[in-house]
Amino acid sequence: MIKSILAAAIAVIFATFTLSAQARDVGGVQLSETMQTDSGKLILNGGGIRTKTFFDIYVAGLYLTKENHNFKQIIDADEPMAINITITSGLVTSERFIEACEAGFQRSTNGNMAPLKDKIDLVYTAFRQKFSKGDVFNIVYEPNKGTSFYKNKNFIATQEGLDLKKALFGIWIIDKPSHKNEKLRKGMLGIAE
Repeated sequence: MIKSILAAAIAVIFATFTLSAQARDVGGVQLSETMQTDSGKLILNGGGIRTKTFFDIYVAGLYLTKENHNFKQIIDADEPMAINITITSGLVTSERFIEACEAGFQRSTNGNMAPLKDKIDLVYTAFRQKFSKGDVFNIVYEPNKGTSFYKNKNFIATQEGLDLKKALFGIWIIDKPSHKNEKLRKGMLGIAE
């Protein structure tokens, strides 16, 4: 009897450790420690919570080939990487998300969006769908392929260009982003507060 209880307790401890080793809790969302892409395995660099007027609206995780806390190096890198966005509030709509992306593109391109207009329009098209609490969007960049967009694991579109990737990833991690949510930025960069 005691052996059975001890074995069960060890199994529970082991299972708990295994789960925490496979996922990281960020704002109640379990972000997987790894993400598999066509280019290989990416690791979770960090995650953060996007808040707006005291409401948590989504959780975002940044996935890289290796840990990196330097936003400039990450933005400029022509390496596989991804952003996972999990919608945590019904307040997020397609229109609001696209408006936020537009403000982010303005900031990440220093107001010079014109050369990327057609590519940015595809980003807006990718997000022009119904948003629901629990939806998961993945933005995956792969060299020589481009940036691919997925909603709930369903492919939406791919757009070529390192220039788009730099501007798009910059929305979340550049210095002084338009979202003004430093905890989100630092969380994604894996920088402790």
